[in-house]
Amino acid sequence: MKGRNMTRWRDPAKDPRQEKKSPLITAQGYARLKGIHEHLSRVKRPALSTKVGEAAAQGDRSENADYTYNKKELNRVIARIRYLGKRLDEVQVVDRLPADTSRIYFGAYVTLEDEHGEELAIRIVGHDETDTDKHWVSVDAPLARALLGKGLDEDVTVNAPAGDTTYVITDIAYADPDA
Repeated sequence: MKGRNMTRWRDPAKDPRQEKKSPLITAQGYARLKGIHEHLSRVKRPALSTKVGEAAAQGDRSENADYTYNKKELNRVIARIRYLGKRLDEVQVVDRLPADTSRIYFGAYVTLEDEHGEELAIRIVGHDETDTDKHWVSVDAPLARALLGKGLDEDVTVNAPAGDTTYVITDIAYADPDA
C-alpha cells in the first residue's frame, strides 16, 4: 500500500472541501497570491530543503526531531505551492467596474444597516481574499449571494445558521472608502 493516500474516505457530495469555489479574484488579490507563491517557491522551500539536508546529515533520522519537523514543514510548503499554482491558473481576474455601479456586484464595498440600526461595512471579494478583520466576504458566502444585483435602499434577508437577519443597503461603492 506504499504511496497510496490512506486518509479517511469522505463522500464527495458532502465534503465541504470539494465545494466549487468561484474563480473570481480582484487584481490586488491575484497579486497577493502570486507574491505568496513566489515567496514560498523562491525563499521558503529552498531554506527548508537546506535545513532538511543538514538535519539528515546528523545521522539517525528516526530520533531526529529537527529532521522530522523540517521534513513535515517542507511537505506542507510544497503542498501549498502546488495548490497556489493550480489556483492561480484557474482564477479569473476582475479588474474593471461593472456597467451599472448603482447595483452590487463583485468587488463592491457595501454598507448595510440591520434591524437594530447597527452598521456593517463589507467588501465582496473572491474566495481566496476573504479577511474577517477587514470585513471582506467571499462572493460564495450567503450574505454576498443575497446582496448580488441589489441596489441602494433595498432590503435583503440573509439566511444564517443563527437565524434570518434583514439588512437595508445604505451605500454602494467600488473605490475603497478608506483610501
